Order: sequence, then C-alpha cells, then structure tokens
Amino acid sequence: MDWSQWRRHFPVCQHWVFLDHAAVAPLPDRCASRVCEQAISLSQNGIAAYQEWHQHVENARTACAQLLNAHRHDIAFVGSTTAGINAIAEGFSWRAGDNVVLPAEEYPSNQYPWLNLAPLGVECRRVPSRGSRIALDDLLNAIDSKTRVLTISAIEFASGYRNDVIRLGEECRKRGIFFFVDAIQALGAFQWDVQNLPVDALAADGHKWLLGPEGAGILWVRPEALNQLRPIGVGWNSVRHASDFSTIDPTWKADARRYEGGTLNVAGTAGLGESVRLLLEAGMPQIEKRILELTDYLCEQAPRFGLSVFSSREPEEKSGIVSLLTPERDPKELMQRCRQGGVIVNVRAGRLRISPHAYNSFDDLDQFLSLLGPST
Repeated sequence: MDWSQWRRHFPVCQHWVFLDHAAVAPLPDRCASRVCEQAISLSQNGIAAYQEWHQHVENARTACAQLLNAHRHDIAFVGSTTAGINAIAEGFSWRAGDNVVLPAEEYPSNQYPWLNLAPLGVECRRVPSRGSRIALDDLLNAIDSKTRVLTISAIEFASGYRNDVIRLGEECRKRGIFFFVDAIQALGAFQWDVQNLPVDALAADGHKWLLGPEGAGILWVRPEALNQLRPIGVGWNSVRHASDFSTIDPTWKADARRYEGGTLNVAGTAGLGESVRLLLEAGMPQIEKRILELTDYLCEQAPRFGLSVFSSREPEEKSGIVSLLTPERDPKELMQRCRQGGVIVNVRAGRLRISPHAYNSFDDLDQFLSLLGPST
C-alpha cells in the first residue's frame, strides 16, 4: 500500500499533524464533498432529490455491512454511539434484581445508560481496571445468576487497552448473557467480522476511526438478539409499511432498521458511506497493520523524550491509542505546546493520548516527539 497516495485524501495534512483520531477525526476529501453535495442538492431541489439521497443512504448501509461482514438490514443508522447504547439498555427486558457488568473505566456513554436503569431495580457492577489492563477474570468474577448484560468497549478510550472480545463473548454465550460492545475506538482501525464474533450488538459513531461526520453512526444487532429487545425511539420509519403514512400498523421492521424511527442525518450518513468505502479500498488488514506499525514506532521512541508508555503493548492488547505518562511535566501544557507547534494530540485520564491513523507517517510522529524537548 502506498500510504503517501492515500494521504492525499486528507486535506488536514496541509494544516496540521493530526494524531487525535480517538477524538474527532478530520474528514477525507470524498466524505466532505458528499456532505456538501447533499446540502447544495437540498437547497436546489428539496424533496425532488429525495430518491437520489435515499439511495446514497442505502449505499452507505451496504458499505458499513461490508466493513462488518454483516447483512445490510441488520445495520441501523443512529445519531451517536450513545443513542445505540440506549437502544439496547432501554429496550432490554429487565427484571428487578438484575445486574449489568462493565469496566469502571468505560467512556461515560457506556456507563450512564446502564446506571440510568437503577429505578428499574437494575444494579450496575463497575469492575476496576488493574493499571492499564482490564483483567478478564475480574469481569467474569463479577457475573452471577442475576447478570443479564455484559457491556464493554472493544478498545478503552483512555488506556488504549484492546479487550478480548472473543473470550468474553464466548463466556457470555455459555452463561446466556447478552454481550454488547461499544466499538467506536475499533471500527475503522481494526478488522471486524460479526459473523465470527460472539457479540449480540454493537454501536459506533462515525467520527473517529471511521473518518466520518459527527452524528452519523451505526447500530448492529444480531437478528437472534432482537427478540430480547423492545424497540425504542420508534416512529414512522420503524414499521414495515413506512411509506404508507395513512395506515397505522405497529408491525415493526423485522431487523435493526426498526431503530431508524424518523428522518436520518442524510448528509452525514452519505458522507460516512464515502469514508467507509475509502477504508475498504485501502483494505482493513492493511490499515490495521499500518496503525500498529505507527504506534509501535511511537512506543519505541517515546522513552528517548522522557515519556513512558502506559498502554499495554502486548500483541493481543495493543491498539491505535497510545497513552503516555509525562513524569514531572503537565500533560495539558504539553498538549498545548503541540497545538502551537501544529500537532494535534489530546489528554485523557491525566496522560497524553496519541492516536494516529493509517494516512499518518513516521515523520508525523517524529514532529510530535520533537516538540516535547530534546531526546536523551
């Protein structure tokens, strides 16, 4: 793969060294063009262009299905990861005394929807990490006969720890527990095949590694899991006869599209489709390999600049997120120094967080490191 050619799709490179894809990623040129095209089309045509843009949404669904190796109708477009998580949390058939198990260091979006179930008598069991790692046995030991759901991020937002989704999912299946994954820090950076993963549902907004606009994400639900969930957020587009506005018949669509209750973010979804196609053209195996090459290099070089790597870099645990400790230096001040030097990084949990995508280069990482002071 010629990454210098792929890099040309990213205008951000003309302005910044952008190493913060775990936050809000810059749009590639094709995505931005599609979003602008929809706005212009709507201004000139209104509803007369509806069918054209409906097709762009369906094309995006096909691309997202290819990314996940999923059936296209098992994917619903949602406005955020949070919306996808709430669709599961609020729609699950809870009983008083049930509990849900999750890591204590999850991103807030994968905590508050479950904590909000307390009025229903549902306990939220938050399992602490052990340093940079989440011990699988700690999670499993928190499970009992009242556990109905285990929820976890594929990759933890602050530490970059990549959870063992396969092992956790297999344990959930043995115990009859619903397994939900917040996949926002994984999709677009790592290969995913839901046909061969023991996951019941996942959600991810498109604005991180998928390189899409904010407010355009996906919710995937395994067909066999739908019967455990009550549809929420329903509307005219949730039913089988969605275009027949004069007939009220609450027969829900037989797949995840029932969660698309109202009008979608058409521009954002169409733009997301363009970004996903760009990823597919490069190839997810190649993108995953490139991201790990870049982060491996960063971790090798970091100690020379007074940094220590907090993230686990074990082969099955490392990701595109590198969390760096900055002894005796304020990470927020270092982040601002980088910003002034044209490099975008972030701070999470009191540590510098670096998250390069495949179009980044080793020179980008060298420029970041050079801003932190002389090497030793």
